[in-house]
Amino acid sequence: MTEKADYHFFQVDRPDIIKKLGPQPLVDCLKKMLLIRNFELRAEAAYQQGKIGGFFHAYIGQEAVQTAVVQAMGQNNWFAASYRCHALALLLGATPNELMAELYGKATGNAKGRGGSMHFFTDRLLGGFGIVTGQVPIATGAAFTLKYKNIKDEVSVCFLGDGAVPQGAFHESLNLASLWDLPCIYVIENNEWGMGTSVEKAVCVRRLAEDKAPGYNMNGYTIDGMDFFSCYGAFEHIYQEVLASSRPVLVEVLTQRFKGHSISDPGLYRSKEKLKQVMERDPLIIMQNALIEAKIISPDQIKIWDKEAREEILTSLEFAEKSPWPDPCTLEEDVLAP
Repeated sequence: MTEKADYHFFQVDRPDIIKKLGPQPLVDCLKKMLLIRNFELRAEAAYQQGKIGGFFHAYIGQEAVQTAVVQAMGQNNWFAASYRCHALALLLGATPNELMAELYGKATGNAKGRGGSMHFFTDRLLGGFGIVTGQVPIATGAAFTLKYKNIKDEVSVCFLGDGAVPQGAFHESLNLASLWDLPCIYVIENNEWGMGTSVEKAVCVRRLAEDKAPGYNMNGYTIDGMDFFSCYGAFEHIYQEVLASSRPVLVEVLTQRFKGHSISDPGLYRSKEKLKQVMERDPLIIMQNALIEAKIISPDQIKIWDKEAREEILTSLEFAEKSPWPDPCTLEEDVLAP
């Protein structure tokens, strides 16, 4: 396993970020993380009860990353993600009702029940992609569109896993982005496992951004993905850099998923001791403790907000249960053919 000492982490001043953001935005971010966690937990339970079909990839353990990105950059950019797309859809404005209904395959779902867990969309989310690395050329294309239309105040943000790094589309996309000066931020969420394969057995370098970025003539950054404040400070800097330079950037966020690759994955490749160690750095706990220490919130408030998030997700489950199935007559709608 890669030692953290090998990395040059982006350094931030937590008290400075707390002061800069202020109490209410920080509370809002914590509430969003609680909502994401509750959504994943309740949806996973529904999947295990046979109410949700297909594949299901939880974001539990990684909530700080995308929450910080959207807080630092705002929603008015273009985003693309892998099949682990539930959190990003929630952060970009999709409601728990429409997302849960989509998981259930119902007509009221985010994609009318046709996309399922891996294919959520919003006005600014170009989609979750079920094919490994499928989103990387799409995000690069969005960055090309921004440059072609001379839009200077937006960027394209691409989330991918460490398992996507060895794919050819990753290399081709980053090469073109650098060659054409495209405003794209490639965010590798390195949770150390590509399905059940350790990243060290799949990628020939240890540091996915610091070692690879020079080969594409772009800047590379490493971020502690378990700490919201580290993520926010780094992504705020990176966002301003890309806006100013219109140059792509490669980012490695060191994070952990607390579940298997998908619900069907028991995660036997990771020992119980290692998982316990990993979960000691729960991003929700780190943020909660920081805000308590800063006297912004109390433990009792956290319990209230967690209950509110849980009730909102339970309401979405009820909505999904009661929603109608798609009419078979609509099966061929929105299907394009040459």
